[in-house]
Amino acid sequence: MIKTAQYFDKDGQAGVVCRLCPAECHLQPGKAGICRNRFNQDGMLVTDNYGELVTIAIDPIEKKPLYHFYPGRDILSTGPNGCNLGCVHCQNWTISQKKVQTSYVAPAELVQTARQHGSMGIAFTYTEPLIWFEYIMDVAPLLRDQDMKVVLVSNGYINEKPLRELLPMVDAANIDLKGISPEFYAKYCKGKLQPVLDTIRIMSEAGVHLELTNLIIPGQNDSDEDLKGIADFVASVNDSIPLHFSAYHPDYKASAPATPLETMLKAREIALSRLKYVYVGNIVTESGSNTYCPGCGALLIERSHYFTSIRALSGSKCEACGFDTGIIQ
Repeated sequence: MIKTAQYFDKDGQAGVVCRLCPAECHLQPGKAGICRNRFNQDGMLVTDNYGELVTIAIDPIEKKPLYHFYPGRDILSTGPNGCNLGCVHCQNWTISQKKVQTSYVAPAELVQTARQHGSMGIAFTYTEPLIWFEYIMDVAPLLRDQDMKVVLVSNGYINEKPLRELLPMVDAANIDLKGISPEFYAKYCKGKLQPVLDTIRIMSEAGVHLELTNLIIPGQNDSDEDLKGIADFVASVNDSIPLHFSAYHPDYKASAPATPLETMLKAREIALSRLKYVYVGNIVTESGSNTYCPGCGALLIERSHYFTSIRALSGSKCEACGFDTGIIQ
């Protein structure tokens, strides 16, 4: 469905500049931006992805991954076709990096579908939900009216003004912090690092439940310096933010070997010296997905694949020592 887009400026007589994300594409009539969904139609910025779903499913909240937000619950998950970054290692490139068939679902219909399936809310995920800005802004109030949750799984690549408009409607987010060097973002993601760091800080300050994911790619962002840099940045925001290290496998345009287990375990060890909660995913480990109390070391939540068992939590507090974990149940 085509809809007039928000956040753009006129550029001369017929051009427009999209101001939604830091790419700030300058578009002449008929031209689309990097996301392939926002384009210049007769001197106006429009989007052709409003309400156009590339896929829809009921997922465990842990799949997002969100480990400290209603653990063990399911959430209806959906997303648009497209992305405003061009990561050469994209793990979802078949739906994010090229045009594919979509199906239109009106905002009220999507919310009703979530309720019919007993979902706690809706997770906007799979590709890049921030390019769905207008649709999320219409769906989110309907969810809030029914006491349902709004979750974003995003690359965090958005300008500050639209971000601040959106955040009052967001309950939780997982932001994909792809690396900690501007060079990595420029070379491998076709974007800029600083706006993502800004998004993370703004979300944290706004009180959104926040978790972060870092995909570790051999030879690109897996040095001790990279791993310490990620951990130091997260700690500078809030050392209680859960950090998920995810193992990479070759896909799309990337040919680096899959991330070895020893690298994942090293990353977790480095980060745990600075952060309270660090997880390892997309690879089999003995305990890398479990939640342990930072106060006494008690096993609070045990996870195996997407099976979640709450062991020693009373509300958000450890039953053994009373440490307040901030986990939302």
